[in-house]
Amino acid sequence: MLENLWFALSTRAQDMVLLGALLMPFALTATLCLWGYHLRPLVIGLLRRHLLLSLTFILLIATSVALSVGLLAQERGLREGTARAAEKFDLVIAAPGSEFSAMLAAVYLQPSALPLIDGETFARIEAHELVALAAPLAFGDSWQGIPVIGTTREFIAHLAGDLAAGQPFATTDEAVVGASVPLDMGETFEPLHGHGANGAVDQHGFEYRVVGRMPRTGSPWDKAILVAVESVWEVHALPNGHGPDWDGTLGGPFEPSRFPGTPAVLVRATELWASYAVQSEFTSERTMAFFPGTVLARLHTLMGDIRQLMSVLAVVTQVLVAVAVLAGLAMLSRLLARRLALFQALGASRGFIFALTWSFSTALIVTGALLGVLLGMGATAAISAAITARTDILVTASLAWSEMHLVAAFVSTVTLLSLFPAYLACRRSPLQDLRG
Repeated sequence: MLENLWFALSTRAQDMVLLGALLMPFALTATLCLWGYHLRPLVIGLLRRHLLLSLTFILLIATSVALSVGLLAQERGLREGTARAAEKFDLVIAAPGSEFSAMLAAVYLQPSALPLIDGETFARIEAHELVALAAPLAFGDSWQGIPVIGTTREFIAHLAGDLAAGQPFATTDEAVVGASVPLDMGETFEPLHGHGANGAVDQHGFEYRVVGRMPRTGSPWDKAILVAVESVWEVHALPNGHGPDWDGTLGGPFEPSRFPGTPAVLVRATELWASYAVQSEFTSERTMAFFPGTVLARLHTLMGDIRQLMSVLAVVTQVLVAVAVLAGLAMLSRLLARRLALFQALGASRGFIFALTWSFSTALIVTGALLGVLLGMGATAAISAAITARTDILVTASLAWSEMHLVAAFVSTVTLLSLFPAYLACRRSPLQDLRG
């Protein structure tokens, strides 16, 4: 019955119920300890009196919580960002080799020496009845470290849809730039052979003119320059994929005998089921057809193992911090011994001393945890921005329910454990403490 009721709840409702369950021990403990006492003014007074020491405890707890939730949120944001960047790459066909290397080159534009698919093989892919789009991707050139990719107009439409400005290239000396490329419309540039900040020493002596800009895609293609694949072949003194009677119209169909080769081909099938048929047909001794999403899923499985390890490390970190906090609270209760003894001399009961000590400890724990959540949010946003700037993969990590559950479990556990220092404080002899 309860199981059916649980699965009938929405995911959000389940998360809220779990959060409440994790905080329930803290709430019950607070109710039992503080029932009938009004301790707020005294707790605030103790915090002010021992401000430096209190801040030290709060910052220790906040740092632990921020590191734990920040690492877990960042890992999830990175997974989501890499998956989002690969959404448009349904199927990639390359020469036999490493699927991972081919995915890094074709999807994430990481420099890699890939063997080439010949013209006959590309013609088979292009003419396949189940293939709606077969776009060659030619790498090798760059401008100020930004990769220059040879492809087709159809690939631009598939990747980015309508352009943010301008129009797709129509001639071999025109280029379309990504959203983050520092080139203005109408500006010209000369590519270099190779990759890196400066490319290679040899220049092609050929200039492109920017005629279009893609909208932001949240992928490394935001920092890429797209040109006609024919121009990439021509500047390397290779055939342009067309016969001698070519009228200058860019794109396929290409002539197999004059096709210089391409490292990778992006394929979009006519239907979802057709993608699997094409993948099966072109997985052979001559070609390697793979789904980037599948390769990424295997990588995410490895990252999932890393996430579990990070979760264990986060728990261990918080356990160590909890032990340190408890030891510190025990020492702190000794520092407060004279004040607590004075309260008892004035008629305060042991229950009052117990509640006051526990409230003081809990105020430090809860404040530190809340500050840790805020610090974790800020650190996650800053790290996400740094990763996005570094990789051009849009990473938007934020704290989710799993991180909130971790914080709630930490607060409940440490506040329960802090009952022990409070018990020790109320069992001390007030006469001995007053005598010093």
